[in-house]
Amino acid sequence: MSLQLPPIAAPGDRLDRVGTPALLIDLDAFEHNLAQMAEFAARHKVALRPHAKAHKAPAIAHAQLARGAAGICCQKLSEAYPFAAAGIQSIHISNEFIGADKVAMAVALAGHVALSVCADDVAQVAALGAAASQAGVSIAVLPEVDVGQGRCGVDSADALSALVDAIARHRGLCFGGLQAYHGGIQHQDDWAGRRSAAGRAADATAAHVRHLEARGVRCGVVTGGGTGTVEFDAASGVYTEIQPGSYVFMDRHYGSLAWEGELRWRHSLFIAATIMSQARPGMAVCDAGLKSVAVDSGLPRLWPAERADQLRYTAANDEHGMLQVLAGDAHGLLGERLLLVPGHCDPTANLYDQYVGFRGERVECVWPIAARGLSR
Repeated sequence: MSLQLPPIAAPGDRLDRVGTPALLIDLDAFEHNLAQMAEFAARHKVALRPHAKAHKAPAIAHAQLARGAAGICCQKLSEAYPFAAAGIQSIHISNEFIGADKVAMAVALAGHVALSVCADDVAQVAALGAAASQAGVSIAVLPEVDVGQGRCGVDSADALSALVDAIARHRGLCFGGLQAYHGGIQHQDDWAGRRSAAGRAADATAAHVRHLEARGVRCGVVTGGGTGTVEFDAASGVYTEIQPGSYVFMDRHYGSLAWEGELRWRHSLFIAATIMSQARPGMAVCDAGLKSVAVDSGLPRLWPAERADQLRYTAANDEHGMLQVLAGDAHGLLGERLLLVPGHCDPTANLYDQYVGFRGERVECVWPIAARGLSR
């Protein structure tokens, strides 16, 4: 008999029997977030195309589509494969790519789904156009415009026009609209500051739309935005489609921002951990370290709030999470189970093979994170 790793959990298990570290989804909070965003998009008459890089799980994408999403975004071509295999029919690659291997992946995907991609250089368009035309597939290309991020995207009318003209030269490509995303402003703490910055990005986007319309090119799709600015983007009258991702989970960083508008998200993503050592006075060590939680946006926080008043996560080593005992008895913690809110959901999800969905004190589902590690 071969040695097999036991499953981390199964539907019907008690939550306190789930192996740790584990990535948990509070299904009640998760469904609240899904419903609120779907209702918001419908009310503002914008298409909702959630970003799958936040969760990397086809089951979650299907839950979003069931509530009216127009499709999904992926950030990398390889990331899109599990979603296409799971029957997701409309996928937008909200990122640039170059190289024969990437072009081949795009053409292959276009044979199975309605595919749109981004470009900010005519060389990207030429390579993709030649391959798509030869293969007999059609790919929508959205020039990306830089509306303040200073990363990808063209920032001049001439460069945008050159991209539109390049797309028109290939029978395997069609102009799909504009990609306009400002990632940096998603994380501004001040709500009014985010609103002002989002307004400037929308104004810059609108200028590009007007430029193309003056050339007789209609932008049927203007897509972008994220969880931090979605309420402003939807109300701008510029964006026809929004791309929030983290709203399904609300990590520690997004949860720390000021929110004054109509949207109210709930934390739904947690890491279950176990205190495995209490050898040092005033300290405890849990089994969730750097290989279990991303710390690029800060260390995780204990949940619920009253637990954070007792223990503070102070450092992450490879396999160890260091906890400072703030209040209460420092003894008797060995074996105690904890819930942690990760600082950044996207790279944290990429560390796990599955989500364990729970409702109350019972496991309800286990969802594969099929696109984890796919970054080509």
